[in-house]
Amino acid sequence: MNTQTMVFLDCLGGEQSMWRLLVPAFEEQYRVVVVELIGMGNSDLTAYGRAAHSTLEGHASDLLKVMSELALHDAVFVGHSAGALIGVLAAVREPQRFAKMVLVSPSPRYIDEQDCAGNFEHKDINELLAAMDGDYNGWSQAFAPVVAGTDEHPEMVMELTNSFVRTNPEIARHFARVSFFSDSRAALPFFTIPTLIVQSANDVIAPLAVGHYINEQLADSRMVVVETGGHCPHLSAPQKTLSAMDKFLHHETAR
Repeated sequence: MNTQTMVFLDCLGGEQSMWRLLVPAFEEQYRVVVVELIGMGNSDLTAYGRAAHSTLEGHASDLLKVMSELALHDAVFVGHSAGALIGVLAAVREPQRFAKMVLVSPSPRYIDEQDCAGNFEHKDINELLAAMDGDYNGWSQAFAPVVAGTDEHPEMVMELTNSFVRTNPEIARHFARVSFFSDSRAALPFFTIPTLIVQSANDVIAPLAVGHYINEQLADSRMVVVETGGHCPHLSAPQKTLSAMDKFLHHETAR
């Protein structure tokens, strides 16, 4: 077995099971560590603090603490959505802990601005957050199909809905505000780890323009577009995602 470690990190409403379609492909080659964000999944909810987790940097500190306690260096990191940017922020601070990065559906800024093509206006985010505040379970049922982005996998919509519902509503609301109003663009020029960006062909949350923006900003990256819809290509198109990862990790170097 390769002594190198592969670390997986999800995002809002994420659980360890979200990586189940990828993890088995790497267990013989890597030591696999699946990390849940504090406040998500089966993590210790009492460890979540509004002050400590008022920015994605707070979650990056959590990730670095886990990697420090496990004495991880030169790890392969795989992060999804906001979890991908949390990995970027951690790698800027302690690059020696990371050898390669796989960013699945990342976005450094969700709000559309002149120099970054996010897919939301301020009012869109405010409406989303108001829906979460007003009826969290109803929001979960409405938002899951947007994340899934496909009518071909109703079981995926149900899985995402259930995952959102199981998440503590207060923590989910707070993390959503932190995540959707975050701006990690300033960190990108300082990020030097070889990186693969995995992007869905049709993603309402992180459209292709955002993936291209990140690819242009990073010093050592390549981007692969997976022919699938939605924000979770690791769930909707796992074999295509695995193929892109395999080529990047074992056969190709980054751009």
